[in-house]
Amino acid sequence: MGWMRRHGPTGAAERCFPMSTSANGTIDQAVHAALATVDDPEIHRPITELGMVKSVVVVDGVADVAVYLTVAGCPMRETITKRVTDAVSRVPGITAVRVDLDVMSPEQLGEMKKHLRGGTPEAVIPFAQPGSLTRVYCVASGKGGVGKSSVTVNLAAALAARGLSVGVVDADIYGHSVPRMLGITARPTRVGDMIMPPQAHGLKVISIGMFTAGNDAVVWRGPMLHRALQQFLADVFWGDLDVLLLDLPPGTGDIAISTAQLIPNAELLVVTTPQQAAAEVAERAGSIALQTRQRLVGVVENMSWMELPDGTRVDVFGTGGGQAVSDSLTRMIGAPVPLLGQIPLEPLVRECGDEGTPIVLASPESPAATALRGVAERLAVRSRGLAGMSLGLSPVRH
Repeated sequence: MGWMRRHGPTGAAERCFPMSTSANGTIDQAVHAALATVDDPEIHRPITELGMVKSVVVVDGVADVAVYLTVAGCPMRETITKRVTDAVSRVPGITAVRVDLDVMSPEQLGEMKKHLRGGTPEAVIPFAQPGSLTRVYCVASGKGGVGKSSVTVNLAAALAARGLSVGVVDADIYGHSVPRMLGITARPTRVGDMIMPPQAHGLKVISIGMFTAGNDAVVWRGPMLHRALQQFLADVFWGDLDVLLLDLPPGTGDIAISTAQLIPNAELLVVTTPQQAAAEVAERAGSIALQTRQRLVGVVENMSWMELPDGTRVDVFGTGGGQAVSDSLTRMIGAPVPLLGQIPLEPLVRECGDEGTPIVLASPESPAATALRGVAERLAVRSRGLAGMSLGLSPVRH
């Protein structure tokens, strides 16, 4: 039996693998090819790319595979074992698979994290870096109760259903509700100082609710809020996202200001109801773009009307609020801020949210789901241009 040195892309798990004779070389190569199809269940990259394969020995059809876990007590150890076993068992000539689990050393873990961060050893906010192709949408509202979180999770699910890679940050630290609306009960896994976000419906999601006990309240001031948002953006391993949505708290407080500082290229999506009082408050939320120099992508009017069984529409919250916000912000910014859609009021939106499946997935043909998908489509295909873009102006000081 000879020895062959294998090099992982990070160098983290470089080992000398005992190899069989040349007559058995093909089966060894086939086993390694099979392992390359096994993704880590949390990082979603091949375990061979991550340097997680410690060694492979094949003797008389029995494959002994040693795999590194990123952390001791990894909650996905059984999933990894099953995936490795299933993949290697499909290799012709393999009659049995034995999987042995080990834990990465701090040096190996550091190399893996550096590899995941694209060669950068320290955590940075990838969406704020020059050349980032991720579109960042901050879903804002002037006041609570307008359905901002429902709009956020449904737009995210609709975008993911279009084949985009989508992440959601529940930045409403005090009133977090995104985990409930997406049916997420799992907690994030830490890999050193890197956080692996739970996933649901094809979305990567992070929320302060995943770190609190039960339904405990979060009682923080400005600096703590800023630090939490910074960690959500920098310490979480998001991978290569097409779109990131942030569900902001109502108003123009600390989180809105921190978002503008941490991700200056983020675009604001304002949610309002048709009620004139709500529209006036929503205008204030949108006007923050003048001070932060962020782009305004548009306005969504939620709870626009309720359709009765006979087809009659009832304007429960009045009419015209969304268009009024759109017109006002267009005058204020000096560039078009379109009304992207009007979402009808449906009890099913609330029911689906309580059950953890967005209505765009649970009842895609419903009027509300159709309207939400229409907004998502406009966000997905919208090209960069003058419309809704910051003009780089600062408020005049007197």
